[in-house]
Amino acid sequence: MVDLLLERDWRVTVLDSLATGRLENLRQHRSEPRLDVLEMDVCALEPSSSILNDVTYVFHFAGMGDIVPSIERPLAYMHANVDGTLAVVEAARHSRISKLVYAASSSCYGPDPPVPTAEDAPIRPAYPYALSKYLGESVVLHWGQLYHLPVNSIRIFNAYGPRVRTTGAYGAVFGVFLAQRLHNRPLTVVGDGTQTRDFVHVRDVARAFWLAAESTHSGHVYNVGGGQPRAVNELARLIDGDITYIPKRPGEPDCTWADIRKVKGDLHWEPTVNFERGVAEMVQDIQAWADAPVWDAASIATATRTWFEYLAP
Repeated sequence: MVDLLLERDWRVTVLDSLATGRLENLRQHRSEPRLDVLEMDVCALEPSSSILNDVTYVFHFAGMGDIVPSIERPLAYMHANVDGTLAVVEAARHSRISKLVYAASSSCYGPDPPVPTAEDAPIRPAYPYALSKYLGESVVLHWGQLYHLPVNSIRIFNAYGPRVRTTGAYGAVFGVFLAQRLHNRPLTVVGDGTQTRDFVHVRDVARAFWLAAESTHSGHVYNVGGGQPRAVNELARLIDGDITYIPKRPGEPDCTWADIRKVKGDLHWEPTVNFERGVAEMVQDIQAWADAPVWDAASIATATRTWFEYLAP
């Protein structure tokens, strides 16, 4: 997002607690005078804060991710993703911003949504991360409705791309596979690998946020995905490693697939980054995973024990 905004000659202020974010991700902008980085937790934002003075757009990405840690630490997730969002919208309400765009999650649709999944599909969050992100979205939309704060919300499907987090809990398949490939370990494919995911490149995601900010539309929710689900086996083939199959996890969707007709119609957005090219870019940058944890079947079983305990039928 910072890359895109600087390319468009905006002055950018980043607020990040650096709990999971890394300053290294902005290293190419280190000498950029139009970029300010403030190390702070958005939960500490006060309505009277001067930080948002003279700010045009707010892109609210701050929060905690990951499924299993959210089951183990639900209060922390509610605080970061709900209370943090409350702090952001209240500060925005007391400033003269033109638009706030919220980073929501497609996990709100639950493990068995109708596909392709439209924005009016039933909301069935299955774990605290999904619930907290949906509650954050509800806060944003409510502030838009009640206080006339200009807002939109983007429900992101399976985003991938450069500078993704390389440390922390077991999670997104790209990071797991790339670390395994770099260290010549088998790629751990869950189930039989035929499950599909709607992968969307981070550059396309950033462009959707920009269009949602510039648009005259307000108070809307938009699904953003690649629009063409890909099998996990296909991803493993593109990364080109040996494969070992591990047990399927309960509560995981067999298919994620965004219905993107609304975002195409309202914002004239559609994905532009070819999946094969996007994967090739990440493989080319595989050294970024040199210090990432290298998961195997045994360590994954340990890390996901809570998942099986609470999400099994």
